Amino acid sequence: MTTHNASNDEASAALAQVAAETSACTRCDLHIGAHRSAPGVGPSAAEVMLIGEAPSAYDDRSGAPFTGPSGVFLDELLAAAGMSRPDVYLTNLVKHHPPDNRELRPDEIAACAGYLVREIAAVSPILIVTLGRGALQWFLPSARISSQHGQARLHRGRILLAMYNPAAGLHREELHDVIVADFTRALPAALAEARRLLAAGKLAPHAPAREDDSGPQQMSLF
Repeated sequence: MTTHNASNDEASAALAQVAAETSACTRCDLHIGAHRSAPGVGPSAAEVMLIGEAPSAYDDRSGAPFTGPSGVFLDELLAAAGMSRPDVYLTNLVKHHPPDNRELRPDEIAACAGYLVREIAAVSPILIVTLGRGALQWFLPSARISSQHGQARLHRGRILLAMYNPAAGLHREELHDVIVADFTRALPAALAEARRLLAAGKLAPHAPAREDDSGPQQMSLF
């Protein structure tokens, strides 16, 4: 489930460079006490990119995003959507685990934003799935995940779909079935719509994710 980039080798090299840089990154304090960075993983020409908020304690040990119990749940959710982990690109807003799973600070997100921008540029996904409030608000600051989840929107040449983070379904029983329903119905529908719009020449997956680092742009319904 990948798209064809004319320069897949360049995209792979760009992602490898991001991974190398994050492993030695000291742009914010998150690297202090962290065991490993957890840059994005997945095919360089994936149609779908899933963006969470921060690596978990399991990711801090493994060096990859969405491992541990939330990763197992994510695998189940992707299967419900007719996908698997090798089909998609997985990453987070930041690449180091925040101590005690605390909420990310704006300066930490800003310090790591360049890595995410470069990952999006390299992969050029037609569908971006934000997992959690923080990831959604990176694109739409005033958005509320409670009202936006399961909704797909056209944003800067791509389809953007807001979802709860799978980890939320493990800690909040009332969200478990909501998350399953969104992955089962909304994700396949959003991908089908993205493919349709791409075939019609109405998507621009190579467009920048953001105009600059000063703030995300408003989205509009398609």
